[in-house]
Amino acid sequence: MTATLRAPRTMLPPDEALAEVLPTDRLGPTGRPVGSLRQELYRIPDLANVGHVAGVWLQSVGVLALAAWWGNPIGWVLAFLLMGRAMARFAILAHEAAHRLLFTNRRLNDLVGAWLLAYPAFVPFDGYRRSHMAHHKEEFGPNEPDLMLYAGYPVTRDSWRRKLTRDADGNSGWKNLKGLLRAVRSQTARPVALKILGWQVVLFAGLWVGLGHWWIYPAFWLLPWMTVWRVLNRLRAVAEHGGMQASPDRRLTTHHVRQGVWARFWMVPFNTGWHLAHHVDIGVPFSKLPQLQRELEAAGYVQPELVWPSYRALWRHASSRPSS
Repeated sequence: MTATLRAPRTMLPPDEALAEVLPTDRLGPTGRPVGSLRQELYRIPDLANVGHVAGVWLQSVGVLALAAWWGNPIGWVLAFLLMGRAMARFAILAHEAAHRLLFTNRRLNDLVGAWLLAYPAFVPFDGYRRSHMAHHKEEFGPNEPDLMLYAGYPVTRDSWRRKLTRDADGNSGWKNLKGLLRAVRSQTARPVALKILGWQVVLFAGLWVGLGHWWIYPAFWLLPWMTVWRVLNRLRAVAEHGGMQASPDRRLTTHHVRQGVWARFWMVPFNTGWHLAHHVDIGVPFSKLPQLQRELEAAGYVQPELVWPSYRALWRHASSRPSS
């Protein structure tokens, strides 16, 4: 499907993409798996997820170590960009933990999710879990916490450029950082804010001692979070729900984009690009989302007309509103 098949001024799929095909013997009336398929898809791969968490840290520290060892500006630029990608990987695995899908042991799930994934990426784990569950309860509903990221699309090209510029130049990141610093003055928010800031101090000191340069942390951890990660986060958010609407039919709340290697590398790691499948059933671990997607396609729930051919096509349509 090409983005031009979406009607002008809307991101919603055409009516012919919303065939009524459920339930089936393998999927319930909303697309959730049933019976033996549900048991299969709900299994949490504990050992594999240990590897994923370790891999995020090894890749991140490894990138910084190589850049420091090489000492070449090309390496610094690459490290800067790759650390924005690293923030996406920390955040997506923290998202998995917020759903309690990282480890079968809930205490381990929450400890790793908070201390090894969320706090290093400036995410207040418990608060994020509460707001994210509100998002899943009713996308675009009255308690939707992320509405400002999704509403109003398609926008004009100028509006799209302004949004991405605010992300790329650190403006959006600075607002988030100021909010974290101000949270220290709040009696209720202070405990979590201090945990996050404490982690940043540990990272600053550890990277300085381990790699021999004080500027490694501000240049290659903090600044990519404030800039590159902000751009990636907006691009992904728009590709997930931009311009959709409240509905019990997840095909009207959530996009599905054909997955490519580069998008998965930079922006949608750990199968988060199979976002429609995730919203159909939030109890399915990320490793099983492609399998659930195949089931939805086999049932006819996901028609070819529903699928965006690429992220670029979706973003192009998301910024296609004519200027008044």
